[in-house]
Amino acid sequence: MLKDILKILEGDARVTPAQIATMTGLSQDEVVKVIRQAEKDRIILRYKTVINWEKVEADGAVWALIEVKVKPEPEAGFDAIATRIAQFPQVRSLYLASGTYDLLLVVSGETERKIADFVSENLSHLEGVQGTVTHFVLKRYKEDGEILDGGETSRRQPVVL
Repeated sequence: MLKDILKILEGDARVTPAQIATMTGLSQDEVVKVIRQAEKDRIILRYKTVINWEKVEADGAVWALIEVKVKPEPEAGFDAIATRIAQFPQVRSLYLASGTYDLLLVVSGETERKIADFVSENLSHLEGVQGTVTHFVLKRYKEDGEILDGGETSRRQPVVL
């Protein structure tokens, strides 16, 4: 029951409790109770709208993926440094990852220079950070499951053999 409601809300946060009740066979009161409890338990963290900013403003935010190599702390492991990094407003998402680097950050800023400044002035100076690699996002094709330029036809000529 909870998973069904969560999957519906994840696909469209604007679905009403009445619509969810119809989809799941639960009563509207049951749906509201489950949603409120999920919010209280921080299972539902917030409701989000995915926006294609390129269609709204020509100079949208610059996005970057930053890989961070860190030295885990003896008692806290990666959690303590990840908690410190998560406090920066530029950091939109933060993940512990496998591979050469330990943390993967998704950051945004007004310009590439602002992101570079964030890395050099804030991130690289944190105790435990041993190195970073920054990848600037050149174009976003899909965000949170939504294709951003849906319906656009290819401008390339077909290859004929």
